[in-house]
Amino acid sequence: MAPQALSVHVPSPTSLDASTAGELVIVSLGMCLGSHLSPLSKSFLQNSEIVFAGVSDPLFELWLASMHADVRSLQHHYQAGRSRRIGYEAMVEQMLQPVRAGKRVCGAFYGHAGVFAWPTHRAIEQARAEGFKAHMQAGISAEDCLYADLGIDPGQFGCQHFEASQLMVYQRQIDSSAYLILWQVGVAGDLSFSECFSTDAYRALLIELLLQDYPSGHPVIIYRAATLPTQRARIEQSTLEQLQHARIEMADTLVVPPARPMSKNSTMLARLAQIERSLSERQGTKRDSISAR
Repeated sequence: MAPQALSVHVPSPTSLDASTAGELVIVSLGMCLGSHLSPLSKSFLQNSEIVFAGVSDPLFELWLASMHADVRSLQHHYQAGRSRRIGYEAMVEQMLQPVRAGKRVCGAFYGHAGVFAWPTHRAIEQARAEGFKAHMQAGISAEDCLYADLGIDPGQFGCQHFEASQLMVYQRQIDSSAYLILWQVGVAGDLSFSECFSTDAYRALLIELLLQDYPSGHPVIIYRAATLPTQRARIEQSTLEQLQHARIEMADTLVVPPARPMSKNSTMLARLAQIERSLSERQGTKRDSISAR
């Protein structure tokens, strides 16, 4: 006998709240077209009155248009030579205008809508400050795809995640016994937020910084998640010294494997052992007391 399909009821936004007041829902589309959208996010998307698309691939916009009649792109806010921060602020304002007019608005962003996406957090914050309902639906991010594609278990050695420019600008402590994941490495060092690629001089400074904790021949991986079902993830092996001349684009991530074994904390191990001995002694005393009865 064939197993029956599992039926899952997904409530629509209209059934959750009959209010006519404006509302903002930010949904995550996932990394791969059509594969990562959750049923609940799809329901919010289809039941909204207006959908704003924060996606970089035109195919994503066409796919969204197949599910909703009013999809409006946010991509025109990216302009060459202009700070991305100005574009982000314009995106927030464009999404909030119909919310203020009483519309149910959905912002649909690729990947996880809350990861490296300032406009989504700002739009929710501003909508709530103005008295409107607003929330975000989780999704599959590039980080989730990275663990699957590279076979990394973050619980084995641990992972440190930094935005590449942030690592360069601030005093951060790297633990070279864990994985180091550097995001937006393609624009590392660009403090103007207006470039699509870092110059060689910027990248040289990033490599110089990493060489303080890793040898020049240490292996690294240039990674990019697949965005179409027909694509494969970019997984390119390199070394720190070769990184200067590697092709790295804005969507690429740098993965630096551990360079040294983890060091045991002998003081903490001794204290843990002391607790275990104390628990064992208490259990032994309790057993003796029960036997004496």
